[in-house]
Amino acid sequence: MQPLSIGSFEDFERYNGQELGASDYFRITQDQIQLFADATHDHQWIHCDPERAKKEGAFGNTIAHGYLTLSIVPFLWEQIVQVNNLKMMINYGIENLRFAQAVTVDSEVRLVARLKNVANLRGTVKAEVEVKLEIKDQKKPAFAGLLIFLYHFN
Repeated sequence: MQPLSIGSFEDFERYNGQELGASDYFRITQDQIQLFADATHDHQWIHCDPERAKKEGAFGNTIAHGYLTLSIVPFLWEQIVQVNNLKMMINYGIENLRFAQAVTVDSEVRLVARLKNVANLRGTVKAEVEVKLEIKDQKKPAFAGLLIFLYHFN
C-alpha cells in the first residue's frame, strides 16, 4: 500500500474519523531485542536468555520488550502516512496505552491506524491517532492506544 500523502491541516481533515491504513508486517528478531536491552539496560532473562525463556518462561521463547514494540511505531507510521511540507513534528502524548499480548521472538507485527480527531490549534495541527500493533496470526494485538502528534507545517 502506498502511504497517504498529507501536507496540510486540510489534508488531515479529509481523513478525520477514518481508518488510515496498515503498515507492512515487520519481524522482531532476537538481535533487535538484544540491541534494545543494551540501549535501555533492561536485560531481563525473558528478553535476553532464549534457553531459560524456553524452559521457564510463560511464552515458550523470549519476548520483545513492550517499549521495543512501541519504539518501532515511527518506522511503521511512515508506511501508513507520509507527512510533507513539514517544519517540525512533536510526539505530544500517548493515552490509554495497553500492552495486551507479548510479542515472541520472530513474530511479525504491523501497525493499524485510525485518525480519531484532528484540530487546528492556531497553525499547529494536533492529530489524535488510534493505533494497534497487530501480531500476525494472533487475535489480540500487542498493544493499543491513542497517539497524539503535533505537526507544524511550512
